[in-house]
Amino acid sequence: MQQGSLLEMTMLKLFGIVVFCGLLSPSQEVLSGLSCAVSPAAMQNVLSDAILKNGLLQQHLQGLVLPNIMGDGGLLNSPTSITGLHLVKVWLPKLSVVLPPGIGVQLTIATRLELSGNCLVGLLSDLVDILVDVNITANIKCTNFESGTVQVVIEDCLCILGAIKIKLLSGLLSLSVNDIVLNKLRATLPGLLCPVVDIVINLANIQLLGTLNAVIPVGTVGTIHYHLASLPFTSGLFLGLDLDGVVKQVGGSIIPHDSSASALPPLLDKLLVLGLRQSFLNAVLSLLIQIPPQTFTCTPEVFSGASHLQEAITTLFPAGCSTCHETGPLSIKLMLSGNPFILLEENKATVELLVMIQVFIQRLDGHILNLLLLKADLGLNAHVSITGGRLVLALSLGSTSLSLESSDVGISNISILKPHCSSLLAETLLPLINGALGIGMPLPNVLDIPLIKVDIQILVGLLLILV
Repeated sequence: MQQGSLLEMTMLKLFGIVVFCGLLSPSQEVLSGLSCAVSPAAMQNVLSDAILKNGLLQQHLQGLVLPNIMGDGGLLNSPTSITGLHLVKVWLPKLSVVLPPGIGVQLTIATRLELSGNCLVGLLSDLVDILVDVNITANIKCTNFESGTVQVVIEDCLCILGAIKIKLLSGLLSLSVNDIVLNKLRATLPGLLCPVVDIVINLANIQLLGTLNAVIPVGTVGTIHYHLASLPFTSGLFLGLDLDGVVKQVGGSIIPHDSSASALPPLLDKLLVLGLRQSFLNAVLSLLIQIPPQTFTCTPEVFSGASHLQEAITTLFPAGCSTCHETGPLSIKLMLSGNPFILLEENKATVELLVMIQVFIQRLDGHILNLLLLKADLGLNAHVSITGGRLVLALSLGSTSLSLESSDVGISNISILKPHCSSLLAETLLPLINGALGIGMPLPNVLDIPLIKVDIQILVGLLLILV
């Protein structure tokens, strides 16, 4: 056994990582629908899973064969050669990450390589086993952002050899054999590893980009296409990702949304912060809440307060109205008007919804007598939760503002109808809306970081998901 002294190898294009994921900063105000902040600990887990735990590095190092090692001198001044030197095993690779400001992700891989081959010293043939500790730190830069994708370019990398142990089966070993091996490893090992690591890095990049650029169905009503909106950036404390989501209805029409820049709060002890902007959420709500007009007879089987509503309307009929008291049950038609609007305030989310309420009687001849056309401005309290990777809103009635649009029979004062109409909407329309919202908004699977033990915070114009 011999301990090799610590040898610093030349700068290489190898694995390990300082990821130069662009030099953008949040202050450059890239406009997008979503923003993510990923902690160093989360990045370490992500890269360890993608490169080490999934066996990607080990798989592409399998079959690595080193050139033959030839030397003069050797044992008893005989020529020495080592042939068939190949990688047997990658021992306990470990990965660590830091985030230097303005640089990117700085990643270091420490591992031990086990090599084996045949050693011929003079006329003596023997088996040789070599253990070498390797510490690799490299620079990788994200460039050429286009259509939600980036290219990964491996820049220089520092590879340091640590302890080296050489063992011959016979136990015979000379210092000259040791020196020959050390010099050859220093000259050849990095050059052999670099092409393999280049492949591994690009495969990992493709895998991770796939989590950011994805088309996800939203039930049967449409899709959301998530994609990178700009190059990733680092702030010194987190890796930042700006995403956008294209909200598309079945049939191909896109629901537009305006985006504005907004800063994310500190990560503190969190792995991931995902910020959803109000304008993006409004586009998704417009996709989810598509309730066709609802027409029904005002009976207790449909609405528990039907008789009270009918009595209240009867009291509003003007004196001398000959058509007001025609026989026949009241019919009601509920219609959504315009798009829903979510308002995000400090610790509060409210969905504003405009509903038209038509109260009418359909005569035997088919003619419709419009008793009332009302406009109801609803303020719906939103409870936000995460279920199965989806953002789910559950709405409850908060406030109702009622106004009169028209009346064929001359009704002008509708103030007494507000509690009845509020109950009507809460019983008949709100369950339909919550049912539509129940499928949830699919969230991006950012770098495969699972959304478990999630906290939700609501700021002005921004909904935060903290993992």
